[in-house]
Amino acid sequence: MKVMRGNYRGHEDKISKVNVRDQTVEIEGVTITTAKGTKLAKPIHASTLLITKLNVTDKWRRQKLEKGLSETAKKEIEKEAEEQLKNLEAEKKAAEEAAKAEEAVKAAEEKQKEETPEPLKEEVGAETPEEISESEVEEEKPEETIEKSDAKMQTKEPTPKKPTAKKTIKKKTEEGEP
Repeated sequence: MKVMRGNYRGHEDKISKVNVRDQTVEIEGVTITTAKGTKLAKPIHASTLLITKLNVTDKWRRQKLEKGLSETAKKEIEKEAEEQLKNLEAEKKAAEEAAKAEEAVKAAEEKQKEETPEPLKEEVGAETPEEISESEVEEEKPEETIEKSDAKMQTKEPTPKKPTAKKTIKKKTEEGEP
C-alpha cells in the first residue's frame, strides 16, 4: 500500500490490520507517539491509499479477482500467485536457517564457558610489590581527607547571635514609653 494523502504521504509498506467497520487500515511503520512515549499504529482511511501489490496467494481472493477476466489476465494472476508462494517459502527457509545458526552460536558459547576454567584466586600473602604499594596509597587517602575535614571544622567558629535590640524597642514603644 502507498499513502496518497496526509502527513504520511508517499509511505509504502504492508498492511498490518484492516478495520472494515470504520473503513480504516493500519500500515506498518505509520505510528503515533503518545505522551507517555509509547507508539501506536495510526489508522488511515482506505480512500487515501493506493494498492501497489496485491497478495494473491489466497485461492478465494484469486477466484473473486478472476471473475469476468480474460484467460490471459487469469494466467498472469496465476503466475503472480506462484511467484509469491515461492517468495514466502524462501523467506520461511531463510528464517529457519537464521534461527538454527543462532542456536548453534549459543551452543558454542555455552561450551566455551564450560571448557574455560575460572582463574584460581591467589593467597593474600602472595601479593606483588606493586599491589602492596597501591593498597598502601589507597589506605592513606581516606586518612588525609578525614584530617582535612577535621581541620575545617576546627577553624570554623560559631557566628555570634545578632542583638535583639529592635524587638525591645518595639515593645517599649507599644507600652507607651519613649
